[in-house]
Amino acid sequence: DSQNPTASTGAKPEQKEMGTGKEDPVSKPPVINEYADAQLHSLVRRLRQRTDFYKRKLVEADVSSPESSPQTAKPTAVSSTQESSAKLKEEHSQKVPLIEYLKRLRLPKNRFYLLWLSLVTIAFNWNCWFIPLRMVFPYQTPHNTHYWLITDLVCDTIYLFDLLLIQPRLQFMRGGDIIVSRGSGAAETDKEYQRLNYKTPVHVCLTNRMLKYTSFFEFNHHLESIMNKAYIYRVIRTTGYLLFTLHINACMYYWASSYEGIGSTRWVYDGEGNKYLRCYYWAVRTLITIGGLPEPQTLFEIVFQLLNFFSGVFVFSSLIGQMQDVIGAATANQNNFRICMDHTIAYMNTYSIPKIVQNRVRTWYEYTWASQRMLDESDLLETLPTTMQLALTVDVNFGVISKVDLFKGCDTQMIYDMLLRLKSIVYLPGDFVCKKGEIGKEMYIIKQGEVQVLGGADGTQVLVTLKAGAVFGEISLLAARGGNRRTANVVAHGFANLLTLDKKTLQEILVHYPDSEKLLMKKARVLLKNKAPGTGATPPNKGLAFLFPPKQETPKMFKALLGSSGKAGLARLLTLKREQTAQVMGQRERRAITETSR
Repeated sequence: DSQNPTASTGAKPEQKEMGTGKEDPVSKPPVINEYADAQLHSLVRRLRQRTDFYKRKLVEADVSSPESSPQTAKPTAVSSTQESSAKLKEEHSQKVPLIEYLKRLRLPKNRFYLLWLSLVTIAFNWNCWFIPLRMVFPYQTPHNTHYWLITDLVCDTIYLFDLLLIQPRLQFMRGGDIIVSRGSGAAETDKEYQRLNYKTPVHVCLTNRMLKYTSFFEFNHHLESIMNKAYIYRVIRTTGYLLFTLHINACMYYWASSYEGIGSTRWVYDGEGNKYLRCYYWAVRTLITIGGLPEPQTLFEIVFQLLNFFSGVFVFSSLIGQMQDVIGAATANQNNFRICMDHTIAYMNTYSIPKIVQNRVRTWYEYTWASQRMLDESDLLETLPTTMQLALTVDVNFGVISKVDLFKGCDTQMIYDMLLRLKSIVYLPGDFVCKKGEIGKEMYIIKQGEVQVLGGADGTQVLVTLKAGAVFGEISLLAARGGNRRTANVVAHGFANLLTLDKKTLQEILVHYPDSEKLLMKKARVLLKNKAPGTGATPPNKGLAFLFPPKQETPKMFKALLGSSGKAGLARLLTLKREQTAQVMGQRERRAITETSR
């Protein structure tokens, strides 16, 4: 029953009131949530309306209208919605603990979150660089201790806010499920955060501040995803890794010198000059294995130097290899473009292709690479799932194809299928997109650039210039056997990027959308009729007869003869004939003069 959506739950009619022994004369299911109950009623009502609509459509056989995608209707229970919103306001007005309130906050996943990660990353880098420095070098003195404590307090405050405000909204994947800090997932979320942030005892206060590496790597990931040239940041980050490794090595050398005694041997630090710079200089020469260092004297110095050499070779070679991979990945597309262009040029030279054609091929390669940084966009889209392909094509091309009059009113899903089949073609300046008299087999949509429609007696007169967003050749898609011929030449005016849809592809799509196919045929009749304004007769409605060219207009000479009778009509006919003869002779004389001047 639509008025009782919970009747199918198997509730028994003999329900007794709690605390009484009498049976309820009117058995009604308990209403747990008025808003949910109103939504269920509204859903049942919409489903019934939808079923009745399609039943009438099947009975009446009304297939001339396009299939429309169902839209989600707004909830009709206004009073229930207001009551639920009032209850939510009352719940929010109640006092809740601070931690619970902070956990309920849902910050948007946008640049603000990236900004916060950058702040945490700065605090993390401060601790990673200065904690080893303060533990080894005597830079923290009783006179400047309060400055170090202020910086530690700022970093700890950032970590505390990250713990209480940001990390409670942490979500992660486990077994294919996204676990967030709500309900039963809150305990697992807190456990996951503790696993990532507290891997050492609490009493190790300084080193525990260096364990926020997860936020550091997350910041790198988000920053690279929004940068146009992420390889530049990767190079800078790899250089930072190298400098940090040298920094740790310098700290270890000063610790070893303090252990052996400052200035006790020729190998240790002699205590002169700037402590950090002298030790950093020694670390650079050791890790990069430049040589020329004092020989170690004691066993401790020999073992330390050997470990330093081995770690230097390993770390330095790893960083250099990582730098090479970063630069190679950044230039991989350009290298593939160069290889493809070199192979094409070698092919043209092998078969002695004319230089004019070779130059045009080179121009096409260079412009295609400069405009879209790839030779074929379909190669990029093929690696994505169909859902992602549709999302990209809708954002890029849906606004253009939705303006085509031929496809207005068609099923939206059919438009989506067409967007996935569109192909991008780049035309050079002066290239013929289509020629007069050709059989039209595809439709063109101007994505970028301009094209000119040429006509006139010699075919060089510019009739109209079409710019980005314009469409031409759409009638050819529905012509029987490509029976619609091109009526003018279309030439690319400058570089032009066009989207094409061929006849075969459209027919494969329309097989699944019969209503849209009939609507397209109906619109094609109207467009074809408007295309031939000289025809006053109505196109036939049977079959595909409307696709044949209309009857030509009756000549003026015969119209004059049919419109008059007797000597007046004959005199008018002779006068019209003499005017036509004079006009033809004049054209021949002008043509002869032109040829002579040439």
